Amino acid sequence: MPTIFSHAIFASSVGSAFRLEHDRARFWILTAICAMLPDADVISFAFGVSYGSMFGHRGITHSIIFAVTIGILVSVLFYPGREIPKWKLALYFGLVTATHPFLDMFTNGGRGVALLAPFSGERFFFPWRPIEVSPIGLDFFSDRGFGVIASEIIWIWVPSAIIFVVASLVRRRS
Repeated sequence: MPTIFSHAIFASSVGSAFRLEHDRARFWILTAICAMLPDADVISFAFGVSYGSMFGHRGITHSIIFAVTIGILVSVLFYPGREIPKWKLALYFGLVTATHPFLDMFTNGGRGVALLAPFSGERFFFPWRPIEVSPIGLDFFSDRGFGVIASEIIWIWVPSAIIFVVASLVRRRS
């Protein structure tokens, strides 16, 4: 997996393409949380759940169904008014949640992503996997962890900056 920081950075660059004038702080905080949320499944290791289980790491919390569900829940729970159409918010927060498993599919380690869970336990990767997989836990603060950050700067942070700049330019023109 990329680090949770990189998941939040990429999702925020996607968010920069959306116009949302109401409560911007809430929007950005929820964007980062939704992008990082699928990795909450690492707590399953503490309960003896195997990596390859549907409830293990990169299992159901990395699925399209999970992203759609989170998008709907966030739109209903955190935007109770009618200032912004719920379907747009659900679509947006579902999309930023889904960026997480798709980024994970570009990593060079792990057992893949259960994108179609709970309907299929098959795990997926993209054929091209340039992002170094991040170590879990305190191993992150090792030489390997710093190598992961270097990889993410190239493959996630720079493209995120480009998305942000392009989105900013497009917003200014319209």
